[in-house]
Amino acid sequence: MDSHSFKILLIAAEADFIAQFKGVLGQIRGATFELAVCDKFERGLALLSESCFDVLLMDLSLPDGAGLANIKRAQDHAPRVPVIVLGDVDDEALAIEAVHEGAQDYLAKGQLNPQLLGRAIRYAIERQRADSALMEAEHKYRGIFEHIVEGIFQTSPDGHYLSANSALARIYGYGSPEELMSNVRDIGRKLYVESGRRAEFIQIMQQHDTVIDFESRIYRKDGSIIWIAENVRAIRDVRGELLYYEGTVEDITQRRLAEERLRHSEALYHSLVETLPQNIFRKDLEKRFTFVNQRFCQTVGRTAAEMIGKTDADFFEHELAEKYQKDDDQVLKTGEALETVEQYQPTGGEMIFVQVVKTPLQDALGKVIGLQGIFWDISERRRAEEQIRLATGELARSREALRKKNEQMEDDLKMAREIQQTMLPQQYPAFPRDATPGMSSFRFTHKYRPTGAVGGDYFSVLALSDTQAGIFICDVMGHGVRSALVAAMVRALVEELKPLATDPGKLMTQLNRDLCAILKHTGSPTLTTAFYLVADAGAKCMRFANAGHPKPLLVHRDSGKAESLGISGEKSKPALGLFEDAVYTTGQCPLTEGDLVMLFTDGLYEVEGPNQQLYTREMLVNAVRRRVRLPAAELFDELLIEIQEFALGQEFMDDVCVVGLEVASLGGA
Repeated sequence: MDSHSFKILLIAAEADFIAQFKGVLGQIRGATFELAVCDKFERGLALLSESCFDVLLMDLSLPDGAGLANIKRAQDHAPRVPVIVLGDVDDEALAIEAVHEGAQDYLAKGQLNPQLLGRAIRYAIERQRADSALMEAEHKYRGIFEHIVEGIFQTSPDGHYLSANSALARIYGYGSPEELMSNVRDIGRKLYVESGRRAEFIQIMQQHDTVIDFESRIYRKDGSIIWIAENVRAIRDVRGELLYYEGTVEDITQRRLAEERLRHSEALYHSLVETLPQNIFRKDLEKRFTFVNQRFCQTVGRTAAEMIGKTDADFFEHELAEKYQKDDDQVLKTGEALETVEQYQPTGGEMIFVQVVKTPLQDALGKVIGLQGIFWDISERRRAEEQIRLATGELARSREALRKKNEQMEDDLKMAREIQQTMLPQQYPAFPRDATPGMSSFRFTHKYRPTGAVGGDYFSVLALSDTQAGIFICDVMGHGVRSALVAAMVRALVEELKPLATDPGKLMTQLNRDLCAILKHTGSPTLTTAFYLVADAGAKCMRFANAGHPKPLLVHRDSGKAESLGISGEKSKPALGLFEDAVYTTGQCPLTEGDLVMLFTDGLYEVEGPNQQLYTREMLVNAVRRRVRLPAAELFDELLIEIQEFALGQEFMDDVCVVGLEVASLGGA
């Protein structure tokens, strides 16, 4: 164990066992323990309320206790203290029931040893801390998650809806997804304002299998017209045959209206600058006039034709022209605006004060290509200058407040990333439990790369018994905070369903029901693909279930073959969180020493290379076959390098998660 000090409360009535427990505790290396012992359950509850403990170990057979019901009572008194139950017999059913009631672990009193007890104490504390951190993160970001309003859909190639969420129905003006799907039987004719728009969509999908920000005008139910943006991908079967399209819809009507207003405002600008009472001009990098408005021409007493291509030296006294050009040099050199008050005496007139603002002109790449100036008479409005100064100061304070808020948001995202990293396995279990890592029947490795601060990919490794290992991997649609929250929910649900963990089909079926029950209250379903397998060294086989996830690869190192892991003849099962009544079946295949099982998310191979070519699953399989003899960690590193080189060095566009299970030995199982 790590070198720490732990405060432990033991509630047990048998003097012999207490003495035995103290002896075992004293043999644990790498940690010190402060032990408090109580032989009455009620007195133990009082101690929990009075003092702070890191962990509670509780005998089920206390004279004044109520068996497993004691767990809930103890947690009511100290909800943040993990509970380890001590029983008289090694009863797996009783252990599962104890964990279901809220205990972190169950230990048989007669089988206690320093290694087992030390590991149980550490794991209980770590799991409790992780659960507390997860609950805090979920509470913090739940408000964001519950207000996402994107429409989600699946449509057939011939143009009718297979599924739609409530948000999509609201966007199109329908009362429910069912009403939307029953009324819109031909998307091309019923929804799109421009005829042929659906055909354009189909053509793009046929070429690229995806469309991004496909903007169109759409009829709502009441006949009104809105603008939408679609992000869609094609879903194909293992043979590459198109099954359906799935994607999201965003109402961008307000944005398009704003863009239209901007275009009108630009046209209005050019018409206004000729009639505004302010003097307006533009200059190039040589400080030659490239534009002057009529007001400026009147001030200088020249026509626009006479001024274009000339400099200040052609119209003003040497000293004054030199000052103007010095200000111009400052703007062009620094790329920053200049605001000043200047004195100016027009021909035949008296001295006036003018407010001058000069700003750099930039091209689309941000390069300074000239400057623009505007000035106006402020001789009779000197007091307005003070008001402008005060307003500028207030604007600076507002910008500083906004900067601090942005920094706080970045800090929050950083903390969320750290919390998500703690959810991933920090170390792998050994099989059997008391085996050293080098002697374990199964060995694990993984690579995890989120595309943002937080990601939607997640995996876990479960120690089901001395001979059975469970590996779970999932991919939540999209990436960022929303996907990370759903991944966190999936993790929590998998932990709750651990009693079903030896049967992949049952676990996946119940996980889907629980996830549907949670997501249906949000009005915004989220696609979550998942794969779960149980490697059984005793039975020398693997059992698995798939929920719309990319099939893992089973690599036979002795023969150099790599094959997809799936149930022969079975149709693909839907992703989690979509259909509450979905049932997932369990497949099985033999397990051989030296085999490598490679589980991964689609972010690994859905990468775009030269000429918009995609790195396909077939290319991935061939890359694995070429490296079939390599250790898993080295194989994964070389795969990531090859795929990134295919993408010309660009970063992965989606979260990437790869998990490897190597079968070291089966003979000792």
